[in-house]
Amino acid sequence: MTILVIAEHENGAVAPATLNTVAAAAKIGGDIHVLVAGQNVGGVAEAAAKIAGVAKVLVADNAAYAHQLPENVAPLVAELGKGYSHVLAPATSNGKNILPRVAALLDVDQISEIISVESADTFKRPIYAGNAIATVQSSAAVKVITVRATGFDAVAAEGGSAAVEAVAAAHDAGKSAFVGEELAKSDRPELTAAKIVVSGGRGMQNGDNFKHLYALADKLGAAVGASRAAVDAGFVPNDMQVGQTGKIVAPQLYIAVGISGAIQHLAGMKDSKVIVAINKDEEAPIFQVADYGLVADLFEAIPELEKLV
Repeated sequence: MTILVIAEHENGAVAPATLNTVAAAAKIGGDIHVLVAGQNVGGVAEAAAKIAGVAKVLVADNAAYAHQLPENVAPLVAELGKGYSHVLAPATSNGKNILPRVAALLDVDQISEIISVESADTFKRPIYAGNAIATVQSSAAVKVITVRATGFDAVAAEGGSAAVEAVAAAHDAGKSAFVGEELAKSDRPELTAAKIVVSGGRGMQNGDNFKHLYALADKLGAAVGASRAAVDAGFVPNDMQVGQTGKIVAPQLYIAVGISGAIQHLAGMKDSKVIVAINKDEEAPIFQVADYGLVADLFEAIPELEKLV
């Protein structure tokens, strides 16, 4: 078996989710090849070649892949994928955009967001917002799979010495064009990669009150997240949302402040190693999954906690 992993990369660096996806590929077994598609991605390819367990890096360096438009990348992956037993990508926005198209082009079913590898053809994935785990077996000639990064411990980014091979194929579907992007900038860690996350919910009452969480997060070196209720209320932008329809996180420490614990939110953070909940409602569902719970007014508890850090 040979497995093709689609590298997630940004700003000239391999994204952490790629390391988790390689870990999933290693669980399946066989040689692991990594595809780096983009423009001027020589540095990314060199970094990918150092990933532990990778046997070969394929580099598709072409203007058609400059912004990883799925309409262009999917035909490339499908063309290459015919020669592999499995095609894997992180279950990020990018991976979710590309792999369904790849599965359609290969005329196979896709297996989404696996959290465990049982065998080369059998995998586990969460359903019903993580309240049930489905075991899925596929008989497809090429198994197209997205990987939930929080389900696998990342492999080492250093230590490998894979061969690097250029891919000449250039697919420009002409169906879409990159117009521009507006990126949110923050000195805090990226939400999905942070070791500590502090999240606020409807209990924060308004966006201005998130300043208390920002202050605490800055002292802890943490990222700041939010529940869907806080995002829908306009307290914070939607790129801070943690949950089934937001970002999936599994930090070493997750501090939930003023969050009731709706199923949608729990689906995005219940794999955190240690969960701390602060809520004045002692009946809040969040306490059922929390390792430590504090029934208190958050506007009194957070400033006190900040003083102790």
